Amino acid sequence: MAVRPPSPATPHHRRSLGVLLLVVLLAVGVLSGCARVRAALAVQPDDTVTGEIVVATPEASPDDKGPSITLPEDLAERVDVSGYRQDGYTGSVLRFSKLTFEQVAELAKAAGPAGDRVDFQIRRVGGRVLITGAVDLTTITVDRADFQLKMGFPGDVVDANGDIDDTTVSWVFTPGQVGDVSAVVAFADPNAPSPLNWTLLLALLVVAACVAVVVIARRTRNPPVSPPIR
Repeated sequence: MAVRPPSPATPHHRRSLGVLLLVVLLAVGVLSGCARVRAALAVQPDDTVTGEIVVATPEASPDDKGPSITLPEDLAERVDVSGYRQDGYTGSVLRFSKLTFEQVAELAKAAGPAGDRVDFQIRRVGGRVLITGAVDLTTITVDRADFQLKMGFPGDVVDANGDIDDTTVSWVFTPGQVGDVSAVVAFADPNAPSPLNWTLLLALLVVAACVAVVVIARRTRNPPVSPPIR
């Protein structure tokens, strides 16, 4: 599934999330184990996330709509849920645009208790974003299980334990195992002052200092000596 390239995030030099991004990748706790969960996410330059998540199970009948999805109330208007039916699977597609890291973390509530099976964090440290986590699929059977995560980034992927394709990293998780997620991506902190802003600020400070020196010098210099009156 291709990553779709594209409220500002809150300050985040040590921002982290528990149970993030795979959202319903851990709806596996309420699914039978025969399931398809595919997440395609794109981290934006302003530290928001755009993407879509497919949650489906093998179709049992023509009327089968797959697993139900319950969204947090405050995100119901930010996430579009539509039907999914492909390759013998039926379920839902969740699509969202420019959610903050914290808002995406809230989506984990859609998985209910299954969210306990995911440990996932994103942290910004200066000009790098660190992604770490683990997906516990030890209780999931191999039969018709399809669990994937693909993430696109606006900068260089410095390191990752998934398959790297330019600025995209993909992970395919194996049922019956714990899948680790790790990536380091370099791109500018959107909340950091730009070099141009720093240069302009420094120039203004220099000009202000020069003006202050001139003013002080004029006020404190000795007055001119008048010639004596004869």
